[in-house]
Amino acid sequence: MVHLNRIYTRKGDDGSTGLGDGERVPKHHLRVAAYGAVEELSSVLGLVRSHGLAGPHDDRIRAVQNDLFAAGADLCVRGSQDEKLRLTESYTRRLEGILDEVNEGLPSLDSFVLPGGTPASAWLHLARTVCRPAGAAQLVHQLGGLEGARNVCDRAAVSDRD
Repeated sequence: MVHLNRIYTRKGDDGSTGLGDGERVPKHHLRVAAYGAVEELSSVLGLVRSHGLAGPHDDRIRAVQNDLFAAGADLCVRGSQDEKLRLTESYTRRLEGILDEVNEGLPSLDSFVLPGGTPASAWLHLARTVCRPAGAAQLVHQLGGLEGARNVCDRAAVSDRD
């Protein structure tokens, strides 16, 4: 377990930041933007959970947050496409199964849904929009094709229609 005694290092005062393997890159590096966007999505999902969702929904969103943490870990080290990523195709299948289960029995939508309804629903809409830049295929391609991280960001939106 990592123990953090402070959350600043002052090593970034020169405009750089450290990746998970210790390599220094500019703070505007695409990899930093990608794991920052994944972290932002997890934070928005935390706001969703703070609104007291029913047990299975809260459990599902917490699981997605854990997977997003793993995606961030994949993104914060260079690695190659051949290296085993924390999130694999089985994650994608599991998440799609959850989405299918949550949507099962709901009527088909005839139009787009405007954000609102309940606070949790509104935060879920924000999570969906935050997810888009985090999972943009172009960004992931530029990051070396980290398929597992792309899958998390592309599919992490949780249904808010129930």
